[in-house]
Amino acid sequence: MINKLTTFFFRFAALSVWALFITSCAVRKTANLTYQAATTQFPEQKLDVYAPRKVKSPRPVLVFIHGGNWNSGRKEQYWAMGRNFARKGVVTVVIDYPLSPAANYDEMATASAKAVQWTVENIGKYGGDTGRLFLSGHSAGGHLAALIGLDDEYFEELSMPNPTAGLVLIDAAGLDMYNYLLEKKYGSDHTYMSTFTDDSANWKKASPRYFLKENMPPMLIYRGGETYESIRKSTEAFMGDYRKFVPEPRYKILKGKKHVPMIVQFFFPWNRHFSEIVKFVEKGEKG
Repeated sequence: MINKLTTFFFRFAALSVWALFITSCAVRKTANLTYQAATTQFPEQKLDVYAPRKVKSPRPVLVFIHGGNWNSGRKEQYWAMGRNFARKGVVTVVIDYPLSPAANYDEMATASAKAVQWTVENIGKYGGDTGRLFLSGHSAGGHLAALIGLDDEYFEELSMPNPTAGLVLIDAAGLDMYNYLLEKKYGSDHTYMSTFTDDSANWKKASPRYFLKENMPPMLIYRGGETYESIRKSTEAFMGDYRKFVPEPRYKILKGKKHVPMIVQFFFPWNRHFSEIVKFVEKGEKG
């Protein structure tokens, strides 16, 4: 779960510039749109929208939540991914959210739900189809996407039905934080105690695994074959319960892939997994 993305961003800078060149003509980026006003606790929270320039009919929408161990990361790091999806016909929203230690997981999830609410209310201006609104995230962002996508309470608090048409999880962390934190027994000064508190009841409330149910949004789930052991264990526990509802899940283990490369691969438009995701969001099916 340790954030190592910065090293990769510099390593692939030259190719990223090239990717920008070939996608920018076909994509319209609207940056720094405020979805949550500033409070005494948090600054205003913003998002970026990447949309195809030419839209003949409403397009599926992907709201992406970045990773970073719940305490780091920012939306600007994912511009290449946003442009790549938009170039393939998916209106893509990349969000920021308040980070630990200022925020705990619940405040992060609440902000993420508000970003989705903003998307429902505004994405039509950018050619998006709110009936095909999918949530996605990598690492900690995958955790937040799964949590708000499965726990309807976050949208009930906003007086709206859960609009999630499906989930695309990319090496998601924290799908079972409850058992992970029970096992680790971290001290009060550990970053996860700021994020998840020292109350084990909150650890279960923070774990998407415990919100699996009938008629939940469909999921497309990717896990790195060489990811962190904590992610492997929590994902396999999650999948064990998920298969009780969906015996043949869309679950792909990418051999040889470590945690950071699992998201970096989407910075380049030729990655073969784009076609899988686009097909998934195009269909917009429940089940």
